[in-house]
Amino acid sequence: QVQLVESGGGLVQAGDSLRLTCAASGRTFGSYTMGWFRQAPGKEREFLALITWDGEGYYGNSVKGRFTISRDNAKNTVYLQMNDLKPEDTAVYYCAARSNKWSGEYDYWGPGTQVTVSS
Repeated sequence: QVQLVESGGGLVQAGDSLRLTCAASGRTFGSYTMGWFRQAPGKEREFLALITWDGEGYYGNSVKGRFTISRDNAKNTVYLQMNDLKPEDTAVYYCAARSNKWSGEYDYWGPGTQVTVSS
């Protein structure tokens, strides 16, 4: 069992940066692939990035080059560094965990953190 809690969201201006944090409980955190997603009002949930247990990253096209995912297995934490934020990045951001390295459903989700980018 893994419990996830996101933090670091807030209200920023276009062009600003934010770093989201996802804190995980559970002694098996280091064996999970971790992902970041977002969902804006009226839109479907969007994949942003994932990082495998051994540090391999993969990004969605909409954030490639602007967002960076990283993890610290010693701290049971995964991060999403977001640079050059745009109003269209406004959404609730979620982290998630799954046991399969590269495919399959995510087993655990956090409650989300709101990011609002003003123009």
